[in-house]
Amino acid sequence: MRSFWSRLFWPQSQKSLDFSGIHTRIVCMKRTLIPYIQKDLPDKIVLITGPRQAGKTTLSRLLCEAYGYLNYDAMTDRVAIKKQQWDRRLSLVIFDELHKMRFWKAWLKGVYDTEGMPPAIVVTGSAKLDTYKKVGDSLAGRFFQYRLHPLDVKEATQMLGVSSEDSFERLMTVGGFPEPFLKNEVRFYRRWQQTHLDIILKQDLIETGSVRDIIAIETLILLLRSRVGSTISYASLARDLERDQTTVKRWLQLLENMYVIFPVLPYSKRISKSLLKAPKYYFYDTAFLDGDNGSRLENIVACALRKELDFINDVAGVRGQLCFLRTRDGRELDFVVVQDSSPTHVIEVKWADTTISRSFGQFASFLPPTVQKIQLVKEIPRVFSTKEGVRCESVVSWLADLSLCDDLV
Repeated sequence: MRSFWSRLFWPQSQKSLDFSGIHTRIVCMKRTLIPYIQKDLPDKIVLITGPRQAGKTTLSRLLCEAYGYLNYDAMTDRVAIKKQQWDRRLSLVIFDELHKMRFWKAWLKGVYDTEGMPPAIVVTGSAKLDTYKKVGDSLAGRFFQYRLHPLDVKEATQMLGVSSEDSFERLMTVGGFPEPFLKNEVRFYRRWQQTHLDIILKQDLIETGSVRDIIAIETLILLLRSRVGSTISYASLARDLERDQTTVKRWLQLLENMYVIFPVLPYSKRISKSLLKAPKYYFYDTAFLDGDNGSRLENIVACALRKELDFINDVAGVRGQLCFLRTRDGRELDFVVVQDSSPTHVIEVKWADTTISRSFGQFASFLPPTVQKIQLVKEIPRVFSTKEGVRCESVVSWLADLSLCDDLV
């Protein structure tokens, strides 16, 4: 007969247990970037960066059947990396978290220059690999970089076969990181998110940023949670945290480098002028926000646009920037998509308001006539356009078919 504790914690029916389901789905999950990376492997080192647990290692293992995997965080692998000991007969060797090795770029350059390919080389990391400046020789001309984002409506619909409405609801409640997205349980997400943030704060930031004031950075993250969609005042954050503005800016840069947040700057024809104005910050984890549906919706759209612009840049070399428009008297458009220094889309995001924002007309003279003007609405009875050229569309449908570059192959 089972003890009290075993009866309390052990399910009545062991048939309900499934230890392999979600893991199997993650391991077999297709990602949009795979064919593009496979095309580059014979010629270039491939760097894959992105948020922790976005699926970088899983994606790398799906690139080919015969691969070797070495993680710099593992002691035995670390020794093998430094001694350059791996199976040269394999088609691919994957180096995970290699940026934690001192002078890793010079080391990698040496391997590439002396041995060439095969095996093909993939380097993955949860920090921006191009932010480590004091690491030796440059890899210029020897690599292509890809940024792997969490799932969005488009990728979940096209790659996983999840309906667009279901994908959107998951992004609202459990976010786009593969494990909680596939599990699709709020309780599981909350426990996962807590562990995810702890690893970033108590491991990654200390290792890569020489940071010790973890409690203050955690407080900074909590402050940003409630201010998504609003411009951020460095002075206000500094007062709230009882630190100077220089320190707060450095912490924000570290969180950006670790793919916790990303900034959206005000658009200006003079780039230097835009950098002087207050930015907005959005989270890669779309369910982490402490706000209403409108803030969560805006964050989902921001993540999808940022992901699409990074994708276009990584596979086609087209530079893009995500901005917003705002005047001193508070008139605003949520997003401006800039490609090759020219605005291509201006976007306003609403939860249920289908009344076209007056800001489209107020900013018309400031924008090129070819720019696409779009108001995205979640609760929309019908899609329509105005004689001024503004399209009012369903945000879910628009995100499912998102394409910012018609010429991309």
